[in-house]
Amino acid sequence: MQGSSLEQDSSSDGQRLEIIVGGDEGSARLDRVLAVQRPELSRSRLKALILAGSVTVKGAAIRDPAYHVAAGDTITIDVPEAVPAEPKGENIALDIVYEDDDIIVINKRAGLVVHPAAGHETGTLVNALIAHCGTSLSGIGGVRRPGIVHRLDKDTTGLMVIAKNDRAHQSLTAQFADHGRTGSMQRGYLAFIWGVPNRQRGTIDAPIDRHPHAREKMAVREGGRDALTHWELREAFPGRDGKPVASLLACRLETGRTHQIRVHLSHVGHPLMGDTVYGSHFLTKARHLAPEGQAALASLGRQALHAYLLALEHPRTGELLRWVAPLPEDLLLLERTLNAAL
Repeated sequence: MQGSSLEQDSSSDGQRLEIIVGGDEGSARLDRVLAVQRPELSRSRLKALILAGSVTVKGAAIRDPAYHVAAGDTITIDVPEAVPAEPKGENIALDIVYEDDDIIVINKRAGLVVHPAAGHETGTLVNALIAHCGTSLSGIGGVRRPGIVHRLDKDTTGLMVIAKNDRAHQSLTAQFADHGRTGSMQRGYLAFIWGVPNRQRGTIDAPIDRHPHAREKMAVREGGRDALTHWELREAFPGRDGKPVASLLACRLETGRTHQIRVHLSHVGHPLMGDTVYGSHFLTKARHLAPEGQAALASLGRQALHAYLLALEHPRTGELLRWVAPLPEDLLLLERTLNAAL
């Protein structure tokens, strides 16, 4: 990548971003090149800017996201001034594990949606953060709201970091794009799965894309985006007959695809306990659990996945920060009842 520059647009209160196409972005499509070069702007935001005529190539406005650019082309993006966020602040309790002027780290509870969307216009993490942070929020994404740089599914618990200003947003975006391959970032998850792997540790390397028939789901598909999940066996749990029935894995992500752990573990025959989307074919496995385990799983009502570890470099100081969040009560109960059969 040859790089990009940021200039202040003297004709407005917004920003003018100038990008030089490196030719190594992985695609010649305009929208995909921009997504690689300017990761602080969401894909939906970039598409909207293209369609609005705010993106020019060689001085001409390009309104086609699929337009092909060439190495050496100069692309200019006129990003309007951040406008007040549509979501409103709401007084929603947050479990805050760290906060300073640049970032906030929370331990997300089950059932909390990250972004407002159809069916979840209110009561989201964004609504809570707008109320908590006030005016100290990232605005380069087009609206003045918390800088969400990664997500957890609604029913996945655990650690999330949010940027409170544009500098932090850009730093965290770069760290998440790298996924710890060259930097210090780590993301660790604890996953209760059906069955027991036949070795102590391993890596799932399988591309992920949208499911060909169920668009709300993801699937392992040839030609999809690269996805790597490293796992290590922590515990194995026998069923009521003494035979192995479930286990606990520690997973580490080297990529950040939607539903990645859920899709990957289902793909290798070990779906998450409680996952009705990717593990519905394993629902009858519950009968092999002791009665207490069956009751704990039934009351869980979600996939048994928890983001327990997060490590990153502070966007301002460069200091390595690390947090560990213990299992929430519902997963602790599941673990205790599974261990009770030992």
